[in-house]
Amino acid sequence: MVTRRDTLMGGTITALVASGAFAGSEVKAKTAPADIGRLPRVKVDLVAPPFVHAHERVPSAGPRIVEFELTVQEKPLVIDNAGTVLQAMTYNGSMPGPLMVVHQDDYVELTLVNPANNTLEHNIDLHASTGALGGGGLTHVKPGERTKLRFKATRPGVFVYHCAPGGGMVPWHVVSGMNGAIMVLPRNGLKDRNGKTLSYDKVFYIGESDLYLPRDGNGNFKKYGSPLEGFSDMTKVMKGLIPTHVVFNGKVDALTGDNALKAKVGETVLIVHSQANRDSRPHLIGGHGDYVWESGKFSNPPETNLETWFVRGGSACAALYTFRQPGLYLYLNHNLIEAFDLGALAQFEVDGPWNDDLMTQVVKPSPIAAL
Repeated sequence: MVTRRDTLMGGTITALVASGAFAGSEVKAKTAPADIGRLPRVKVDLVAPPFVHAHERVPSAGPRIVEFELTVQEKPLVIDNAGTVLQAMTYNGSMPGPLMVVHQDDYVELTLVNPANNTLEHNIDLHASTGALGGGGLTHVKPGERTKLRFKATRPGVFVYHCAPGGGMVPWHVVSGMNGAIMVLPRNGLKDRNGKTLSYDKVFYIGESDLYLPRDGNGNFKKYGSPLEGFSDMTKVMKGLIPTHVVFNGKVDALTGDNALKAKVGETVLIVHSQANRDSRPHLIGGHGDYVWESGKFSNPPETNLETWFVRGGSACAALYTFRQPGLYLYLNHNLIEAFDLGALAQFEVDGPWNDDLMTQVVKPSPIAAL
């Protein structure tokens, strides 16, 4: 029998683990496939969003064990152009954490590391997994500890992962940066509703975050020396449900200007968009969602030709678009207040020839003739 106590969730975790609800080692020994040890292994070096590690769109072989490692980093992050600092909690130092890519029926073997210089206990709840609070019940690590979890990726789609240490700590950890996504690709590739194969030339991962920074009596954002130091003030702002910032990839303008996402006319781009806490409405100005898995699940047929799509809070979606015109595209949350005033906006910079058949300026602006 496996027993352990979690100080943040108290007796609930203890009781569930002790009852076997979290499938301790004794249970796993009985149910693990006999041949799992014979599966090939691959270790993946993760990269920071918006970029995604190299992977096969369609696997060339059968299921395997895919090894990832996430290291919790508690660190200050500048979140806007005014220099506002969030005492963030992150996976691998980025907000959001890296996108992990596997294929259906692969086994994900995830090592979670909480370095000794951190101040808080952390874990990971993977929405793609089954059981034990998404793995959250089996991955609690205090500073100076590491753990390893294996789960089978049975459902194709894009899924959120986030820290869930228990109680009121859950939303605080999530909106302080501890969230990311995993993409489980179908073994036979992406398909439209008629079974036609869909592919992509590149993939970008956009993680949207709602942030809640406390202000002092003069209206200036406060600064803190550690995440825990600002906990009380921040949770008061959080309970008002009005974010001070809504950003893509951790900062206002993180994906604009020199950091704009690059593509070419004729390239097909898969955009994975997650929001671990609030609803969002992505929109590509000047383009469309050719194919959109709005629920984020590849076993469901994609919607087509969408102008704006919906991301449910606590989930991820995927949109496929082939760029047809060059130029600068805005990709934003179409709550325009959150996009232009709070920061939920990115840019695509697309190179290539202009197609007059799709759009042309018939008459250039000129003075209106006097009546």
